[in-house]
This record gives sequence, C-alpha cells and structure tokens, in this order.
Amino acid sequence: MQQRSWMTLGATALAASLALSACGSREASTTNTGSAGSGSGATKTAKIGVIAPVSGDLSALGLGIQHSVELAAKKANDSNAVPGWKFEVVTKDDEAKPDVAKNAATAIAADKDVLGVVGTLNSSTSQSVQPVLSTAKIVQISPANTNPSLTRGAKFADSPQRMYPSYFRTCTTDSVQGPFAAKYLLDQGIKQVATIHDKKTYGQGLVEAFTAEFKKGGGTVVAAETINPDDSNYGPVISKIKPSAPKAIYYGGEYPQAGPLSQQAKSAGLAVPVMGGDGIFAADFIKLAGASATGDLATSVGAPTDTLEKGKTFLADYKTAGYKEPSEAYGAYSYDAANAIIEGAKTALKDAKSVEDARAKMADAVGKVAIDGVTGKVEFDEYGDTKTRTLTAYKVEAGKWVAAKTGTA
Repeated sequence: MQQRSWMTLGATALAASLALSACGSREASTTNTGSAGSGSGATKTAKIGVIAPVSGDLSALGLGIQHSVELAAKKANDSNAVPGWKFEVVTKDDEAKPDVAKNAATAIAADKDVLGVVGTLNSSTSQSVQPVLSTAKIVQISPANTNPSLTRGAKFADSPQRMYPSYFRTCTTDSVQGPFAAKYLLDQGIKQVATIHDKKTYGQGLVEAFTAEFKKGGGTVVAAETINPDDSNYGPVISKIKPSAPKAIYYGGEYPQAGPLSQQAKSAGLAVPVMGGDGIFAADFIKLAGASATGDLATSVGAPTDTLEKGKTFLADYKTAGYKEPSEAYGAYSYDAANAIIEGAKTALKDAKSVEDARAKMADAVGKVAIDGVTGKVEFDEYGDTKTRTLTAYKVEAGKWVAAKTGTA
C-alpha cells in the first residue's frame, strides 16, 4: 500500500510505517510478499487465497494461518520458485460462520488471479466453501478441517466417495484424532467419561469418533450432553453430568467455550481433566481457563513443531518475519498447505497464459505433490487426505501446553 505526496520523503516514511503496521492486521487484505527474484522480466502474479476467521473469538488461530501462508509466499518469491511468476496472498475473513465463508469464497472465486486457497479453519465453514471453489476449479487445501466427510462423503466409514477433486488437507481427521484421544485416556486408567459437544460439525464428529473407540476399548460414557456455541454459562450442563462421577470430560468444540467450561467445572467441584481435540489446543484456552487448566488435555495433528528440524526453521523464520500473532496450532500445516499449492503451480503455471488457464491443472498437480514439509512428508491419498497420521496428546503444566505422547494412528 502506497500513498502519494508532494513530499517524497514523507511519502516514503508513511509507506514504510504502513508496511510495518500491516503485520498482524485483522482486516481482509492482499499482501505482496517479496519479489519474484532477479531477472524475472515480465513477471506475472498468481494469488493464494486464505479463508479463515481473522476476527472474533477464533482469530488467534485464523491469523496464525494467514501469516504462515504469507511467509510461504514470501519464501517462494525470494527464491524465484516459479520463474516468471510471483505470489500474492489475499485474505478473506469468514468469522467462523458458514454463510460468511460462502461469501468469502464467492469473492475469491471471482478474482481471476487466484490459483489456490488455504483454509478454512472450521469443518462447518468448509462445507459452504467447497462447492464454490470447486465450481471455479480452484484448489483448496485446509490445514485444519478434520471432519472425514469433507473428503470421503457422508458414508465415509462404509462407502467412501470423494466429493470434490479440488479439495485436500494437510491435517489428519477426526476418524483418527478421536480414537487417539480415547486410547490415551484408557491408557491412563480413565474408563468413565462424560462427553459434551457444541452441536457443530467439528465438535459432534469428534465426539462420535471418540465415543466409538472409547466404548470399544472398554470405557463407559457416563453422560452425553451438548451446549450451544454461543453459551457462556455452563452450570446447567455441569450439574447434569456431575452426579455420574466422570473421571474426565471429553469436549468436542473449540477453546472459546472449552476454557470457561473447564473453569466452571472445577469451580463447581468437578475436579477432573477436560480433554478436547485440536480446536482447544491454543494458548487462549489456558488464558480463559486460568489455573483450572492445569491437567487438562488436548490432541493435535502432527508432532510438536519445535521438535522437528524443519519445524524449528519455520518457527525461527516466522519470528524473524515479525508477525504479532503466533503461528498457533495450524501455522506449520498452513505453511505446508501453501507450499503444496506453490509446488503444484510449478506444473500448472508452466507455459500457462493466465492463472485461469492453470486452474484446471492444479487439482491433478497438487494430487501428485510429494515434498518434505515442516510437518513431515506432504502428500495426499486418493481422497485428498494427508498420508501422514501422526498425532500428539498435550497436557497443561505450569501454564503451558506440554507434549505428553506422540504416536501414529
């Protein structure tokens, strides 16, 4: 963003100030991330869209997604990854709402320079986005959608069917994450659990997958309750499950509700750990739960980023870039998703006259991607799911998430 002035020095200073202040912006934005390299001649532009909640309760996760994609685009431009092309990032705020997400996808699809999209965060928003982007032949790679139906259809367990050939994800699914959590609790000797979910696609699917495996392993679900996503007083649901004396609460949902739920449960005398999926694996969960978070648990996709060599490099580069918000749980997966799009672009954009011409080639190109990413090997199966199924269970200790167990499901 630049602003002209009769005072050249003043304009230059203002432009520099705006560039610095843009880092961490919560507004939908288009970001030119670096140069396309020296000697690029008539360089053309391909855009990578980001659809995520960059405002509201889940903005911590959404901004981590946005900035990680920006970092990948900058790295690609600096290395001239696709000769003759540079990448820009355009972000649309979906507010974690399906209808807003659909509008965001419609706006992105109308931009003839968008080659691929990283997002969304929520499985429910992706259900609205998938058909829009598919119609426009725009590849979508989610770093965070975990509901198995998004890749394998409504009958994913018995009769899987790929619904959208242009949809992929770098994270594993609830079909893997839920059972991993169930086995972890059973291994800890916890065999009586109460479940609660927020009635949303992600939360309900996660609880269903957890419940099936927990019962299969000999555990008992002593109470099964739901809340509304906009609830803030969890006293009634806590009162319902407390008499059943669960040894843990398994929650399907996200941290804005899970944090207060944990705090209110402990205050009501239900001093048992709250466990959830990657939707609660965020620093803000601990902030919201306060001291009550100690001992709470979460599963998240992949091994801890800071334990992997490429992960350490990613975190260092992210820090150097100066983003105000941390990369959070999905930063590394967003970075890998963006790089999968860039890798596919090497094939799709070759000899292409325009981005629109290249779009039709992207699904096939991304489907053949096999690169060493921050999170491990980045490649997809016939449904668009990641072939990597590593998960980690985390525990809150001394006000921080600490890895407790990493394994492959």
